[in-house]
Amino acid sequence: MPRTAAEYREQLKALLPPGIAFPREPGTRLEDLLDGMAQELARIDARGERLIIEANPLSTSELLADWERVAGLPDNCAGTLETTLQGRRNALLAKLTATGGQSPAYFIEVARALGYEVNISEFRPFRAGLSQAGDPLTSGDWVHTWRLNTHETTVIAFRAGLSVAGEPLRTWGNDPLECKIDQLKPAHTIVLYGYGAIEIQQAYLLSDRLWHYANFILPEDIG
Repeated sequence: MPRTAAEYREQLKALLPPGIAFPREPGTRLEDLLDGMAQELARIDARGERLIIEANPLSTSELLADWERVAGLPDNCAGTLETTLQGRRNALLAKLTATGGQSPAYFIEVARALGYEVNISEFRPFRAGLSQAGDPLTSGDWVHTWRLNTHETTVIAFRAGLSVAGEPLRTWGNDPLECKIDQLKPAHTIVLYGYGAIEIQQAYLLSDRLWHYANFILPEDIG
């Protein structure tokens, strides 16, 4: 926590030589001089404290443009979400943390850094002894295909402390997600995007729980 001007003024008084030539009482010209020096020292101290915040890409605002210049942003994946402060920070975080990977967890984390909630479906080829009658025939190109499931619409809402005056109350768009994933995916793979798939999965899980409750738990309670 930075020191206040009053604290700096008292420190400066404590450094004065002893004697009547350096009065420490309030209202003197020396007091006014020390007060002016203390205010400047407190301002510099506060700016130094602010630098700690600006050194973090998640909280930077004044140095955001410099962070973006170093990271090579905005790039060709810039979209609607990056017109907001939150969106720009998310894009910066995604660029800095995208060190490379091929696992589902890696791409889920890349999407999360951009502000998207996703999960990934992989397609196993149909194989005798492992697959069953009725399973999809996911052979051929499907071996190298995976689907990224996300909400139908991802919305970034205006938030005090994270947004700035003049920004819209809500922004949405999926273009940055597709661009970034296509940019980072293994070159031999094909990515499909399932918008609204998470809502479908959640509805399926809810209906499954209701069915389980109606067929197993409720009869026991009645009995």
